[in-house]
Amino acid sequence: MSDPIKKITLKDGTVRYRFVVDIGRDPETGKRQQKTFTFDTKREARAEYDKTRHKVNEGTYIRPSNTTVGEYLDGWLEGATRNLRVSSKRSYRDALRPVREQLGATPIQRVTKADIERMVTWMETAGRRRGGKPGTGLGPRSVRLTLGRLTAAFEMATLEGLVARNVAKLVKPPKYKPAKPDTWSKDEVRLFLLKAKDDRLDAAWRLTLYGLRRGEVLGLRWDEDVDFGTFATQCGKHEVKWCVDCYVEGTATVHVQQACVLVEGKVLIVPPKSENGFRKLPLDVAAASALHTLKVKQAEEKLAVGEGYVSSGYVVVDEVGEPVHPEWYSDEFGRLSKRAGVKRIVLHEGRHTALSLMEKAGVPISIVSKWAGHYDTAFTYSTYVHASDEDLHTGTEALGKLYG
Repeated sequence: MSDPIKKITLKDGTVRYRFVVDIGRDPETGKRQQKTFTFDTKREARAEYDKTRHKVNEGTYIRPSNTTVGEYLDGWLEGATRNLRVSSKRSYRDALRPVREQLGATPIQRVTKADIERMVTWMETAGRRRGGKPGTGLGPRSVRLTLGRLTAAFEMATLEGLVARNVAKLVKPPKYKPAKPDTWSKDEVRLFLLKAKDDRLDAAWRLTLYGLRRGEVLGLRWDEDVDFGTFATQCGKHEVKWCVDCYVEGTATVHVQQACVLVEGKVLIVPPKSENGFRKLPLDVAAASALHTLKVKQAEEKLAVGEGYVSSGYVVVDEVGEPVHPEWYSDEFGRLSKRAGVKRIVLHEGRHTALSLMEKAGVPISIVSKWAGHYDTAFTYSTYVHASDEDLHTGTEALGKLYG
């Protein structure tokens, strides 16, 4: 068998050593591919020939590719986000914006750990493009999210045989300690709800503090999602409809089947985050009565406005029937909190408040988790159930009874 390494002499008399290796077929065209290698010495050529042949035979040879990081991410995102909600897809795209800006035009096979380290430094010092002053640094949470998405993409590229190893895994993410969500005590909740009683959206605020997400509250529709049950019929004892005295807990329900969310400035209607998000929640008499009061109020407003009234069918609308904007709803929650004289928490912390108070009241965590629409009780416990310093007195009382 002839030696695959050939000695060649260039026009200027320089001697080189060259060999050609069959590296298999192009996965897209099916055509046979060969690669030519040239070295200064036969020893170097022999070493590279043996190494390359071994990799080809083992199936670990990485074919040269000019695919850029940006091009690869386009394809990776299509598969990685195929079954995700629109808002989740946006989260992926946003996380990879710094990568596209700093490394998008670079061939993926040429990206080094140093390239990614420089991108991280740029993100921490000047990477902000929105959500604050452009040109300032991004926080550790944003940097970690970007690194996480990039690492996942490079991991797939490694499995596909496009790159030899995942250099993104070698970059250490910045330390990040998430802020602990703030919650209200049951007394603060009562103060807020007392003030909210005079607000036309009392029912919505109550549902928020029953643990529904903002999008879930704003996505509720009268006909499809709210069922008053026998509350809407004449009771046997007092012979009146909407009888609070005869209301049986859970008679009325709200069915969470969709959410109204804000994505890139656009209001969209999307299904719940998961199958667990589809749920029918039984209501107490206070929530059921507040919903009935709101329905009556909207009927009066429709008569007053006349033809200009928008019959959207949604529960949470303004005085002319238009569904309220998600950002307005969050801001209004803050304004109402201030008027109620309670400490300021963000709207989503109302959900944390509800689930924490349910757990403290002795509701089994499995029920709390199902109420919240979560897939896992451990997630509910670790993310949404919080104990305050005042709650430590419960431990003191328990120990006193045990050891007293």
